[in-house]
Order: sequence, then C-alpha cells, then structure tokens
Amino acid sequence: MRIPILKLGKYLLVSIQWELDDQTALQFQEDLLQMIHQTNAGGVVIDITSIDFIDSFIAKVLGDVIEMSKLMGAKVVITGIQPPVAITLLELGIRLDDVMTAIDLENGLDKLQQELGE
Repeated sequence: MRIPILKLGKYLLVSIQWELDDQTALQFQEDLLQMIHQTNAGGVVIDITSIDFIDSFIAKVLGDVIEMSKLMGAKVVITGIQPPVAITLLELGIRLDDVMTAIDLENGLDKLQQELGE
C-alpha cells in the first residue's frame, strides 16, 4: 500500500494515516524523493498524527527521509508527533534539531510558507 503524496503549489503534503510496516516505509521514502525530484518541491509537510507507535526501523527511515529531502533542497516540517513517537525518536537518537515541527498539517503548511518567505 502506498502513502499518497499531494502537490500543492511548490509543496508536497503527506498525511500518513496508518502504522507503517518496513516495506511501506521504504516505498514511501522512494516515492517522496522521486516526487521532490520531479516537482522541484521547495518544501514537504509530513503529518504523522495517526501514528501512535514507531519502531527503530521506521524511526530510522523517517530520519533518513528528512535528511535526504533536505539534501535535495526541500525544507521539511513534521506535524502531529504523538508523545510515544517523540519518546521513541529521542531514545533511538533520531535528532530532529534542524527540522521544523508543528501541531497539525495546517500549522505545518503555514510554518513552511513563512520559512520560505511566502
């Protein structure tokens, strides 16, 4: 099952609506990077509100997606981080120091627009 990636202007919006398995996470990584390349997106908002649990592999893939997106020139905003997910990310050493975060998708898009001066 693929995670839908929507294009809105120069941004890509992703709302992950179910817990990820390893294969879906890797497919998402590939799909998102391909979309950034194809659309020349300046920013990506990834909403993970629906994710209540994250294992070490999915946490690593999420961290890799963020870093790879930045390497491709897209700013990333992560929205909707649930407390258990935040705890797991920190315990696994996945640092989101350079990543903007927001409470929800709408605030994430606003933050991204401000960051890119729009």
